[in-house]
Amino acid sequence: MLWKNTPARFGSISIIIHWMVALAVYGLFALGLWMVGLGYYDTWYHRAPELHKSIGILIFAAMVFRLAWRFISPPPKSLDSYSAKTRIGAWLAHVLLFVGLFGILISGYLISTAEGQAVSVFGWFEIPATLSGLDQQADIAGTLHLWMAWGIVIVSGFHALAALKHHFIDRDSTLTRMLGR
Repeated sequence: MLWKNTPARFGSISIIIHWMVALAVYGLFALGLWMVGLGYYDTWYHRAPELHKSIGILIFAAMVFRLAWRFISPPPKSLDSYSAKTRIGAWLAHVLLFVGLFGILISGYLISTAEGQAVSVFGWFEIPATLSGLDQQADIAGTLHLWMAWGIVIVSGFHALAALKHHFIDRDSTLTRMLGR
């Protein structure tokens, strides 16, 4: 099993983190949309946000690792068949995804800690509130969180469509490299 990236393909660590974060982000997006409609007496009214926060903290840790991993094991080089537009588009999409994900995760933390409460991660450990009590902190962070979440879903949707276009129309190895083949 190839753990590190090579100039031609992604290694297992990059592939696992990519798909794990993608699935978790889409799961949290669906959970977030569902939980804001819950009534106070609903069984999940308190459980859903706790689950959302815990998974969000774990995604943050995975994203910090993923960012460090890009320096330890750089991603494969772009295919020679890519045009300049494709290279710029791919770079821009990746920057938007990384910045957007960190923005969502940080804004979620600011929502959760606005009143000075730590964030419990599945009851295993707590992340203390380091910045709280700012004027309208939860409201501003909440608005940013929502819009960035929608932005990530849209950008990642285009990212997936581009991968499918490369696979089925261009017939290159863009998608198969991230599938471990």
